Amino acid sequence: MIVTLIVICEVGFWVLLAAGLATRYLLKMPRTGLALLLCEPLLEVLLLVVTAIDLKNGADPSWRHGLAALYIGYTVGHGHRTVKWLDGHAAHRFGGAPPPVKPPRYGMARARHEGTVWLGSVTAAAVASGLLLLAAWYVGDDGNTESLRSWIFVAWRAAGIHGLIALSYAIWPKKAPKEAPEHDPGKASEKAPGKASAVPARDPEDVPDLLVGRPREDEEQVR
Repeated sequence: MIVTLIVICEVGFWVLLAAGLATRYLLKMPRTGLALLLCEPLLEVLLLVVTAIDLKNGADPSWRHGLAALYIGYTVGHGHRTVKWLDGHAAHRFGGAPPPVKPPRYGMARARHEGTVWLGSVTAAAVASGLLLLAAWYVGDDGNTESLRSWIFVAWRAAGIHGLIALSYAIWPKKAPKEAPEHDPGKASEKAPGKASAVPARDPEDVPDLLVGRPREDEEQVR
């Protein structure tokens, strides 16, 4: 049941997101669209309540409950970034807004961006750990809480791996490709002259008299 509900929440997340953006930009109803987007956290609340009820009814804590906690934590840590990214593209595509700013790709700016994304993973691990500890306390010492506590390690291991990846961008910053030298038309024309400049200029004395309209010497003698 818990796994099925996780799948339903994931599908519901994207359905509400698509419906909210379509209502906001296509139907020109920004308030209604915003209300649909604000319904996203209710899915996580629903999953949390169902998980708590399942444990209260005597279900043995298992990997399903741990997975539910990780899913809620991930949504809290990274869900808002996904919504903001898609909202920016929808506003540009359908609302006439300027295109969203792309994240940096090179240098320390890229490292800072990756560090910001990693903080979302830290938030996700912290939220998941809090829920798992709360669930373990709710079950009590009489129940088997070892499986719940093991998911805390899984959450922080994922955050640690993500942190190492983000740190690599600061230790080995990605360099921007070198730009090709700009083309200078003036220099190019000096090195590779056109057809008109390829022919050397001739002295007027070398041009035949008939071409320049000058009288020939024998005509002058006749005169």
